[in-house]
Amino acid sequence: MSTERKSFQQNRSWIIAASLLALFLGALDALVMSAAMPTVISDLGGLHLYAWAYSSYFLSRAVSLPIFGKLSDLYAVKKLFLFAISLFVLSSVAAGASPAMGFLVAMRVFQGLGTGGIFALVYVVLSDVSTKDERPKVLSFASSIWGIASLVGPTLGGFIVTWFSWRWIFYINLPLGLFSFLGIAIFFKEFREKPKEVYLDWAGVTLLTGFILGLLTLVMVAGRDFPWRSFEVLCLSTLTLAMGMGFYFAERRAKDPMIDFRFFRYPGFALGNATTFCASFAIFAMFAYGPLFLQGGRGFSPIQVGYAMLSLSLGWSVGAMAIGRTMHRFGKKKVAITGSLLMITGCALTLGFSGTTTMLDCFPVFFVQGAGMGFISLSTLLIVQESLDAKDLGVGTSFHQFSRTIGGAIGVGVCGGFVTTRLLNRLENAETALPETLMTQLQGGIEHLLQPEFQAIVPDAIVDTLQSAVMDSVFSTFVIALLVSIIGLGTALALPGHQQEDVRDHSMALPQPLREDDHDGK
Repeated sequence: MSTERKSFQQNRSWIIAASLLALFLGALDALVMSAAMPTVISDLGGLHLYAWAYSSYFLSRAVSLPIFGKLSDLYAVKKLFLFAISLFVLSSVAAGASPAMGFLVAMRVFQGLGTGGIFALVYVVLSDVSTKDERPKVLSFASSIWGIASLVGPTLGGFIVTWFSWRWIFYINLPLGLFSFLGIAIFFKEFREKPKEVYLDWAGVTLLTGFILGLLTLVMVAGRDFPWRSFEVLCLSTLTLAMGMGFYFAERRAKDPMIDFRFFRYPGFALGNATTFCASFAIFAMFAYGPLFLQGGRGFSPIQVGYAMLSLSLGWSVGAMAIGRTMHRFGKKKVAITGSLLMITGCALTLGFSGTTTMLDCFPVFFVQGAGMGFISLSTLLIVQESLDAKDLGVGTSFHQFSRTIGGAIGVGVCGGFVTTRLLNRLENAETALPETLMTQLQGGIEHLLQPEFQAIVPDAIVDTLQSAVMDSVFSTFVIALLVSIIGLGTALALPGHQQEDVRDHSMALPQPLREDDHDGK
């Protein structure tokens, strides 16, 4: 056995652990932030920037995902990964030392850029250090991280804020990030060959960034902060469309495009991303508006709602972990179809939710939905990866993550528009009118329904009316999620099976796993 192969096998576990730790930091960040924000606002002020502490992070993360994916096919993944971890850790430390809310928002932008790089590169690294047969199992570890972060995040955030300071939700990233940095720096060795000549598509990067920012901003503000037919929304829509068209034509002429549109001719790439887009649309809409139904409609406590939504995260993690170890028995297409059927089943069961729905009713429904997402996210990632050459692994992997991000953002935005419109209409036409001050708050954002100070001033006489209106409005989310899940089943059924004809050559210079009959010198 060669020294290189022996070293690779010994270091592989450290590489996987370091990569998963980096992913854990990124997954944990948004969750602990939500628990700390009220304290942050009371300390730094800047209430008008409250939403931007989340939005700036989300937008920059979405932008950096495809960019880091493309760069990983051109440059050394190790250097890129170390840069992404460093950017995330340093901006976290700076965020912890924020003197004002505006500075914190700016640091959240850099945190998002680093997190996007981590999210893109973790899956590339895990794929790089795994043989084809091992990939499902190794990549399933990454899915388990999201479940662990969901368990630990809110509790850890509350603990840190209570016993230390909100600043330590950022400072804690320093020691953990250092361990991840050292693990990658010391043990990771890349085996994929990179091009000797690199042509950076600066026009593509610029136009894609503008398109993503425009699209996601449109999803977040249209129908909420500005009416759909407002001047602001029309201008933003026009600019986003222009950026998108400009990106398409720029990529057609680019020598080495950010995204080669010929990839969409491959069924595995196009349909795999479409399937995960639909699944993400449905699952993240459920993450966003399931709590509104349970707390605002059924009157459950925040802790009860947290437990219910936790079953959604656990289902995702358990589903991915379980199928990662058994996928070779069934095939990726069958797993994707099964996941889509589970998603449809879960979404269909939510249509039976009513004013008598209990917490015990919610647990299995959300768990089934989560398990379906676990099946789909892992199987489609593998299908997308195998539909491209090894040299395009970064683009394929990051675009799959990007499809999940965009699917979730559009799902939350579209369903939010329906929920908001339906809720306000119901309340305006209700026999018992909601006080004008409360209606004004709801018009500024239906998330006020979940705030204790809002609930405390709702008159007892209209509690039932308000809860009924909430349940009726969120019902539209359940219907939309079901319809999109059915579309996802259609794309899953159309996926190529087994070794599809459109699969490119994905042979790698990766050392193969050792067999028991391997001996030194052979």
